[in-house]
Amino acid sequence: MASAQDYRKMSEKDLGEELVNLRREQFNLRMQMGTGNTPKIHRFGIVRRDIARVKTVLNELKAGKA
Repeated sequence: MASAQDYRKMSEKDLGEELVNLRREQFNLRMQMGTGNTPKIHRFGIVRRDIARVKTVLNELKAGKA
């Protein structure tokens, strides 16, 4: 779990890669849930919030460039 400050220090390319990684983790967690294997149920909220943080920072960068 990273803070928004940590994400603001990253480049736009790195943020895109981080977003892909977080989406992949979210997908894997959903698949585990579907198979009945849920050892890390607390990760759902953490990953969802991190995705929101990354998207917010990306939108801030795009708004700053406009």
